[in-house]
Amino acid sequence: MTIWQTLEEADQSDSFPLEDILSAIPWNQDGLIAAIAQEHDTKDMLMLAWMNKEALIETLSTRQVCYWSRSRQSLWRKGETSGHVQHLIDARFDCDGDALLLIVNQQGAACHTGRPNCFYNAIRGEQIVVTCSKPNNV
Repeated sequence: MTIWQTLEEADQSDSFPLEDILSAIPWNQDGLIAAIAQEHDTKDMLMLAWMNKEALIETLSTRQVCYWSRSRQSLWRKGETSGHVQHLIDARFDCDGDALLLIVNQQGAACHTGRPNCFYNAIRGEQIVVTCSKPNNV
């Protein structure tokens, strides 16, 4: 039985060693896992990014969210240039361990466009409708 199957059968408040989970993550071929950031108080979905094991461990130890930048091929500490940091409140794996939900306290805009989140292009029938304005200062 895999750790993920064991977790499926677990009762509330059962606990397991973090290292067992980290070693069982089904990282993709690039060594990454999808990470979705959600604002803790509003429950708004802010963004999707990627984490490698190093980014995940740094995030868990510092409580400041760190991702893996696929374009730069380096760690990306959210807010290191913009000041719009994400402070980790909670981290949760999905049932089969191939996605991570990061519940965060977002300081400033989550999106590089200056918008509050990255999900502002809504599908409305045969159209894409932009649901919020881009700030003038970005």
